[in-house]
Amino acid sequence: MTKKGSERRPRVMMLGLRGIPDIQGGVEKHVEELGRWLDEKWDITIVGRKPYLPSPKPYDVGRVRVLPVWCPRSMKFEALAHTLLGVLVAAFRRPDILHIHAVGPALLTPLARLCGLRTVVTHHGYDYDREKWGALAKRMLRLGEIAGMRFASRRIAVSNEIAGTMEHRYGVPTRFIPNGVATRQGTTDTDILAELGLTSRRYVITVARIVPEKRQHDLIAAFEQLADPLLRLVIVGAADHDAAYSREVAAQAARVPGVILAGRRTGDDLFTLYTQAGLFVLPSSHEGMPLALLEALGAGLPVLASGITANRELNLPEEDYFPVGDVPALSHAMRTKLATPLDAVASAERSQWVKKAYSWQSVAQQVADVYSGLLATR
Repeated sequence: MTKKGSERRPRVMMLGLRGIPDIQGGVEKHVEELGRWLDEKWDITIVGRKPYLPSPKPYDVGRVRVLPVWCPRSMKFEALAHTLLGVLVAAFRRPDILHIHAVGPALLTPLARLCGLRTVVTHHGYDYDREKWGALAKRMLRLGEIAGMRFASRRIAVSNEIAGTMEHRYGVPTRFIPNGVATRQGTTDTDILAELGLTSRRYVITVARIVPEKRQHDLIAAFEQLADPLLRLVIVGAADHDAAYSREVAAQAARVPGVILAGRRTGDDLFTLYTQAGLFVLPSSHEGMPLALLEALGAGLPVLASGITANRELNLPEEDYFPVGDVPALSHAMRTKLATPLDAVASAERSQWVKKAYSWQSVAQQVADVYSGLLATR
């Protein structure tokens, strides 16, 4: 740990997320873990969106500084408005590196470069493919990808497929650095199972924001077809904004017996829900690099994931995948998985594999290498 009076740590400002700690979202979890592993050698500041943060004043999470900056609470405009203000804050504070996350916020990369900032952009996924966006929003997100890839000082992608596509599409070098999975040693003795009326191994779990591309409606429909009165489906997550899809999922869940909307869960409660589940399912039509799937694998769970490119990059056995949107196929796969649970040895082997292959320590070191290479060019 750097002591007072020692050599100054290079300053990195991160932008493009709601904030930390324990704020819902894959980018948020990515940055929180990244900051935790980088903070010994790098001075990390995260520019957060004030409406989502626990304090309107700057605060610390470990050695990571969180700087609240205003934004409108609007699904369509908050990311762009907040990133614009964040870039202006960075232009004033002059960090050694500005690290922008996701293609929407990357739209402001040219402004950051005009302000003389060394800028790293991480491509977390093709956000313009998300079902919740209209035509104009999708066009802006595509422009964000173009701006980020063409104008960034350095580029990172969370999947091999994205990195290769960016290099082919824009002719720029893009470093593949995956998401990681936290190695957690926590309690499995919380009251969450009793609170939700659950029995160990007798429930299916999914963990994601309630947005159309996560396709919770497919999972509820597939669960209904199982017609098992002793089984439960636990949907962990919430919508960031009141929207037609979240209302649709709530109505569907209320109609189907055994479906539990658990809301957002973090810490030991989430850890317990993972480790005590009988099966994890990720039915989404869009992912960058699926963090929740990695977490479920890290917990040693049997899993089912839609057969989209991002999920298939994990190279799981074919029986762990199903065609996205195919409710009968998903229901059949769930029935098969629940009838043939993993034994303790297979579960432990799966957990150790994912923790070794996708450790945040390794991810952070690779990102630090990108930072160091960029600073060496000055």
